[in-house]
Amino acid sequence: MFHSPSGPSSRLWRPGDRPFRALILSNTCRICRSVTSVFQLRCEVQTYAWGKRGTSSEVASLIQSADPSFSIDEEQTYAELWMGTHPRGASVIAKTNTSLEQWISQNPECLGSKVMERFSGKLPFLFKVLSVNISLSIQAHPNKALAEELHRRDAAHYADSNHKPEMAIALSAFEGLCGFRPAAEIAEHLQTTAELQAVVGTDNVTSFVQAVHGSSGALSTAVSLQQCFAALMQCPRETVREKLASLESRLQTDAACNYSWCSTIAQPPAARLFLRLYKQFPGDVGCFAIFFLNHMKLKPGEAMFLGPNVPHAYLYGDCIECMACSDNTVRAGLTPKFIDVPTLCAMLDYRCRTVDENKFTPVQQGGAGGAGVSVYDPAVPDFSVLRVELAAGEMDYTLPLVDSASILLTVQGEADAYSGSLGEEPIYVTRGTVLFISAG
Repeated sequence: MFHSPSGPSSRLWRPGDRPFRALILSNTCRICRSVTSVFQLRCEVQTYAWGKRGTSSEVASLIQSADPSFSIDEEQTYAELWMGTHPRGASVIAKTNTSLEQWISQNPECLGSKVMERFSGKLPFLFKVLSVNISLSIQAHPNKALAEELHRRDAAHYADSNHKPEMAIALSAFEGLCGFRPAAEIAEHLQTTAELQAVVGTDNVTSFVQAVHGSSGALSTAVSLQQCFAALMQCPRETVREKLASLESRLQTDAACNYSWCSTIAQPPAARLFLRLYKQFPGDVGCFAIFFLNHMKLKPGEAMFLGPNVPHAYLYGDCIECMACSDNTVRAGLTPKFIDVPTLCAMLDYRCRTVDENKFTPVQQGGAGGAGVSVYDPAVPDFSVLRVELAAGEMDYTLPLVDSASILLTVQGEADAYSGSLGEEPIYVTRGTVLFISAG
């Protein structure tokens, strides 16, 4: 139980036999749970170059809130907080310094019987907080069958055989790319952007426009879109760089001539995004890819689910991410890393959807004591994510028993956490505290 004198609180949980992780947004409260084991974790920070610097990073802020002795370096990037057992950043039990992976291997029943059996005694998810300052690569993740094939074929680039579905939930205003735009939007970009048309090819553009308009004998929209995207990805790099530079110069000139003198005229959103990404990744084919993909702008609490074969990227902001434990990524651009063009073009989901269709809508449930529960439950067995917000003034909240392990993150406020495994001594929980809770 969490107990508090006052204030709103929230937390994520998932009933049933699937693994889940919890997010708490709270002021102070008392939280109870009768479970076998509850303990605090110390989690790994990743300082990738694309992360936000210093105190602007939600990752750094969360760490310092939970550990006041942690000193934030304003010149350091703090990109990700990892909560789980991933070998490149495994969490440890705060009191004993034992790795969570080791403790689970010695106590596999903590996962719950169904999870333990299905995932061979392993925690099947990795829970994260991301603070994004510079865009991450445009990428997609293979389904399970393709992941196994890629691992057999090229273990150097595909290090494991697992799929990698992901859920991103905004903590702040968050920008990303997700899925192919509506076909009419793509057709407009292809017809009105000469440089893009040059790298895709006039015949491919004509074929796609005919498919969009339903012309007699035209290819399907998905097939024609695949041809266009493959042509872009296979275009010689020097041609791509030349046309990108031409487009950047033209858009900068257009902006200076047509927009700066009149505040009522706005530069088209795709043009603004292009110029922003070109500044970060000049000459990168991913700068053209944004004309094919939805530009997502999420408010706090909004989410996008990144299922198999869906092209996506994180552009800016802070988010919660939950994913299956895997490193399998097939990249398309905005990266100096390996790009597997044949695999990418063959695997992608070429269905065209709107921004709203690419948002993942949680199910709203009422919780005990007036708590508001948002359930982000994608159609994968590896994880679900729940957010619980307690009503203002709520003093106590009891977490329901579930047959799966969970990781709980506090992102706002403070609490005293009580459990049968803790005896009478509670765990003081504050912003940034991470708890592991075994199956009940």
